[in-house]
Amino acid sequence: MGALSLLGIAAGGIALLLVLIIRFKVHAFVALLLVSILVGVVSGMPLVTVPETADAPEQLGVISAITAGMGDTLGSVAVLVALGAMLGRMIEVSGGAESLAGRFTGWLGPRRVSAALTAAALVLAVPVFFDVGFIILVPIIYGFAKAAGVDPVKFGLPVAGIMLAVHVSVPPHPGVVGGAALLGGDIGWILMLGLLVCAPLAVLAHFVSKRLTRRDIPMLPATRAQFEAFGGGRGDDAGADSESGGGGGNGAGGGAVGGGGATLTTTEAPPSVWTILTLILTPLAFIMVGTTAQTLLPEGHALLPVLSFVGAPVFALLVALMLAYFLLGVRRRWSTTHIGEVMEAALPPVAIVVLVTGAGGVFAKVLTESGVGEALADTLAGIGLPILLSGFVLSLALRASQGSATVAILTTSGLLADMTLGGAYSTIQVALIALAIAFGSLGLSHVNDSGFWVVTRYLGLSVSDGLRTWTVLTTVLGLAGFLLVSLLWFVVG
Repeated sequence: MGALSLLGIAAGGIALLLVLIIRFKVHAFVALLLVSILVGVVSGMPLVTVPETADAPEQLGVISAITAGMGDTLGSVAVLVALGAMLGRMIEVSGGAESLAGRFTGWLGPRRVSAALTAAALVLAVPVFFDVGFIILVPIIYGFAKAAGVDPVKFGLPVAGIMLAVHVSVPPHPGVVGGAALLGGDIGWILMLGLLVCAPLAVLAHFVSKRLTRRDIPMLPATRAQFEAFGGGRGDDAGADSESGGGGGNGAGGGAVGGGGATLTTTEAPPSVWTILTLILTPLAFIMVGTTAQTLLPEGHALLPVLSFVGAPVFALLVALMLAYFLLGVRRRWSTTHIGEVMEAALPPVAIVVLVTGAGGVFAKVLTESGVGEALADTLAGIGLPILLSGFVLSLALRASQGSATVAILTTSGLLADMTLGGAYSTIQVALIALAIAFGSLGLSHVNDSGFWVVTRYLGLSVSDGLRTWTVLTTVLGLAGFLLVSLLWFVVG
């Protein structure tokens, strides 16, 4: 099938998806699956997988692509979301989020909380993947928002925006590292220049988000219930009352980071701020150790496997959860029954986040397997733009068409590798080419991006509001990042 036909099918699929969700109120999970099947069939994908032959590689069938897309996405998201939800629920039920939010609001004042959170997110995002870091920070966003009396989108939007900017542009994140390898870029220069560009982007994310959220944005009913239940109600059945279990059993309002039910007994003091900070910073420290080791230690070093294992996000979050089990549960004389019920109550509400995120991965996989990304890349590569602009535009278009920032970076870097390696560019110029590609992959996050669903569902945004806020923010940050990279290019040149 021709490139224009494939691009038209992709555009029509995205338009149909938006109409189903926004106009006809079809559930996002169902709509994503329906449109994925339709796009796969119309684009000419085989109905069943065609095995590899001597003349052609394996071709995934439509249903196989759906299964693979769901599995690939959930393999990296589901466990992290579940562990993060349990940790957040333990912090919330113990009164820790309320304690932390109250202390920081007192230190910073309500007007500075958003800026402080955004600055902290800039630093925390360097060693931590976007979805992991955002999930870890969700209970803090909720806690600060409740203390300040605002909706979580006002604090969460700039936090998510700058974390994604760092994720696509700063090593050791996989997309930019892989792109650097293809282009022959120096990781050290990319790291320094990426951080240099991301610093003003954090300021921009703060002010653009304030503008985008200046009006009241209605929260999705389920998220509103989660948010209102978060940290609420001191009951008589929480604490150490041996078998009663207390709140957390049914999670009446349940949320991605918490649910309904009681938190503290009337006499139980909330945990200290330092205890809660320990629980939040521990997984971040573990992950930082792992990523730093992979960057600095040579291949084959005896410590590399151990430090990589310790720094794996799943292990890091599991350690933090076990610490919470002891510090917030056992040490505070909660019964094992109550601790188990608190953790269990965190799981049902995150099911929708997990499923919709996985369905976003399905749509991206079908678009990739159908050849849409390749067709778009070939079309744009033949236009003949300057290399910096070509890298940005090509990456942005690939990001919009198939959803994955990492795939957009790697595909664009591969297409421009020969031009870059044979162009007699300086080390700094190659680093800037890599960053132009990276910031192209930042923009136009929408319904085919699993990150879109993570952010919008945790912050309670409808699809239309997500497009008006999150998609606009990522695109503004991507354009601003490219303009700053272009400025540096002219200075270097």
